Amino acid sequence: MAQVSFYHLERQGVEAALPKLLEKVLAAELKVVVFLDDQALLKTLDDALWTYNPSSFLPHGTEETPHPDLQPVYLTTARDVPNEAQVVVLINAAKAPDLEAFERCLYMFDGREEPILTEARKDWTAMKTAGHDVTYWQQNQAGGWEKKA
Repeated sequence: MAQVSFYHLERQGVEAALPKLLEKVLAAELKVVVFLDDQALLKTLDDALWTYNPSSFLPHGTEETPHPDLQPVYLTTARDVPNEAQVVVLINAAKAPDLEAFERCLYMFDGREEPILTEARKDWTAMKTAGHDVTYWQQNQAGGWEKKA
């Protein structure tokens, strides 16, 4: 069973929150695949990973990048995993075809959008019922994370 951490965004968008979580995953020397369903958001996240920190960037690739198998972070609207990632990030209720293929799942969702919030609640229930180790983190006023469940 995968360890699933739900990250409920309330203060900032995914483009601001995702880079910080990815830094931690990469520091653990794990590869990541980021699944999302919106091509415009993919472009926004691609840009954010290059520019979020003026003194560095997060190495990553997208569906249009050569050598996807070599990317430590791979962003995609498809559901392929060419980089053999151990961690999957699901953005705004995107689905993973096989959650069992990953050690960890980071489920980030914008709680300010009701349809996404509703879908996240359904996914929480389904993942708990399936026996995954599920935790819930809520964004605080400073943009940090507080474990709530």
